[in-house]
Amino acid sequence: MKGQKNFILALVFALIVAIFAVFNVDAVEVNYLFGTGQAPLILIILGSVLMGGLIAGIFGTVRNYQLQRDNRALKEKLRQLGEDPERVTARKAEEDKNQPIEEERAK
Repeated sequence: MKGQKNFILALVFALIVAIFAVFNVDAVEVNYLFGTGQAPLILIILGSVLMGGLIAGIFGTVRNYQLQRDNRALKEKLRQLGEDPERVTARKAEEDKNQPIEEERAK
């Protein structure tokens, strides 16, 4: 369900960017470090969006890799302590599920 929601949001965002880009087709002057040039504004907009998405994707992938590595290290640490990582995860999930009920009873 979360994947579908993200896909729909991405499509809506892409549609908004595409509409915005189509209305901005005028040529503009672009200043580079080594000179200047003319380019259609639509290419500047779409290029900026693509570069932003690429950079965000790279950062997300790196963060995901770090979290997976940390997760593996913690599971190994649990194994060294003689605990089953899956059982600990299930127990923690059960505790988290019951926590709001216990907090309401305390009030």
